[in-house]
Order: sequence, then C-alpha cells, then structure tokens
Amino acid sequence: MHTIKNICVYCGSSPGRHENYAGAARILAESLVKRDIGLVYGGASVGIMGVVADHVLHLGGRVVGVIPEALVSKEVAHHHLTELHVTQSMHERKTLMAELADGFIALPGGIGTLEEIFEIWTWAQLGLHHKPCGLLNVQGYYDPLHAFLDHTVAEQFVRPAVRSMLMVEDEPEALLQRFLDYRPPVVKKWVGEKET
Repeated sequence: MHTIKNICVYCGSSPGRHENYAGAARILAESLVKRDIGLVYGGASVGIMGVVADHVLHLGGRVVGVIPEALVSKEVAHHHLTELHVTQSMHERKTLMAELADGFIALPGGIGTLEEIFEIWTWAQLGLHHKPCGLLNVQGYYDPLHAFLDHTVAEQFVRPAVRSMLMVEDEPEALLQRFLDYRPPVVKKWVGEKET
C-alpha cells in the first residue's frame, strides 16, 4: 500500500460556473482530513483553491501553500495556512509542491491546472517520481479530456501503461483509495520505432 502523508491538489483560482465544483472541493477536503492527509496547494485564498484550503483548515487539517512572489497579490495569498512558502518563480513553486506531496489530484481548473497535472504526469512517465496522479472528474468536467487521452493511446502516441498512470474518478474517496493501492506500472521506452 502506498504511504500518503500529503496530497497536492491543483485547481482553479476561479470558482467556475457550477457550485458543484466548490462542493466537490469541500468533499475532497473532508476525505483528506478523515484520512489524516495534509493538503499541498498553490497558496491562494480565492476560487476553488481557497475553498479546498479553507475547508481543510475548518476541519482541523494541515494545509501547506506554495505561491510565487509574483502571484502573492494577484492570486491573493492565503495567510492563515499551516505553512506558506513564497518562491521566486513558478518553476520553484512546482518543484517544491512536487517534493512536498505523495500524490497529485487535479480538481476542475483552467490552463494552469491542466499544465500542472500534465507536467507531473510527464515526470511520472519519465520515472522522475513514482507517485499517483489523478483527475477528480466533477460533474463530467474532465469527460472530453478523458476521451481525448484514450484517443492518444489509440493513435499510438501514448502507451497504455502511461495512460493508466493518470487515474480518473468522479468521487474523492474512490480516487484516494486508488492512490493508496497504487503500484506504478513498468513503462518501456521507445527509441524511434523500437521498444527498449
């Protein structure tokens, strides 16, 4: 069983169109606190980011925020966290978040959320870490992406073992259980047309 002390949650600094997005963030917060798993996130007090952090704190859980100096005022840094790390750059932010977390979940969000989960999934593909990655598919938000990722496998740009590294679930409890049971697949490398 995979040991998980902290989970990094990528999510929007906007609330999104549906209240269900914030509702799912609260349910995820409850699941984390129930399992004594700390939250690592982008350090903002607004949008879905603020909702998940506030609810973990409200329930007595641990929240570590990581925010670059340039976004402290723009994303409205949350100053009531268990810990707040202010970094010099986005690269430093993402690296520190990756180091602090034992798994990575993307709630609904925009291009920053997508970029972060794709980068950390790429790092898993490259063997830079062996931590679970997943999408919390609130109200079908990730359905089109889920279908497209299956298309990348069908078109032989992504190997099935790599695709399996990015889990997709509708409910936080189901995703967290899969994280706890996670065993990284063996991914063979392709060099040109040959498998090595």
